Amino acid sequence: MTRARAGVALCACSLLAACGDASSPEDSRSKVGARGGSPLCAELKPQLTGRVQTTEATELSGLVASRRQAGVLWAHNDSGDSARLFALAPDGRLRGELAVPRAENVDWEDIALGPGPGTRDALFVADIGDNDEERRSVSVYLVPEPDPGSGAPKTSAPAQRLTLRYPDRPHDAEALLIDPSGGELVVVTKSFGGDASVYTAGRPRTATMTKLRRVGRVPVSAGEAVTAGDVSADGGTIVLRTYDRALVWSRRRGESLSAALRREPCAAGADLLGEGQGETLALSPDGRSFFTVPEGVRPALRRYAPAR
Repeated sequence: MTRARAGVALCACSLLAACGDASSPEDSRSKVGARGGSPLCAELKPQLTGRVQTTEATELSGLVASRRQAGVLWAHNDSGDSARLFALAPDGRLRGELAVPRAENVDWEDIALGPGPGTRDALFVADIGDNDEERRSVSVYLVPEPDPGSGAPKTSAPAQRLTLRYPDRPHDAEALLIDPSGGELVVVTKSFGGDASVYTAGRPRTATMTKLRRVGRVPVSAGEAVTAGDVSADGGTIVLRTYDRALVWSRRRGESLSAALRREPCAAGADLLGEGQGETLALSPDGRSFFTVPEGVRPALRRYAPAR
């Protein structure tokens, strides 16, 4: 999202938080429960773990925690940057930079981990942003997760491209979810009108055009917009964030991601609006905490975990 649009978005969120919006049967704040099966459905304590130390990561819009490399958070900038990923330590140190050949950063908005073409998990980089809703198709790039090593070496990995097309019209979106076991791909759209639609591609094949299917919507109110999402390593916890809060689903055994999102979530006990322009959320592999980082120079990395 551009900074101008971001400023308008944050103003809208702040005004709605202060004044409230017109109530309606679809008002998610009256419907979302305060408790649920996940430990995230409780009061969470934010901990400042560090600040991003590279000055080239100033407009971060995607964040995911590695499941095989402890202490590694993969991140990327929004549109306008080259096709590259940053490997960050939780304290903000740059552990590595990964160039992504055969990829283009039109509007990268999220990153996820999931089953790749081989035996190793892949990083799924979502080029799904579309502020003007005019892109007839969007892309997701699969990148084998490398070992960033120590220091900040500039390595590269080839990308395989998935091309996705909506069944109705172009949409702006900033949240990508991948089922860690079955590989289901889910996109959640972004709208300030309260319409966060859920689209699924099943487990798509690479190098083919895949048509998304609309399977429902998640409960957000007017003025709210979904800006990120993630799934725990065991697939049992799903989180979507907006500028001011995080919504949490406890997934049932054998349930698809898209089916789980049709149920009511709980709201995590964390106020995210004060972070600034927040478009990232990375679940810890066990799903019991999450990291966030806003946009800006030397932005703060925070970890949210149950207060007790």
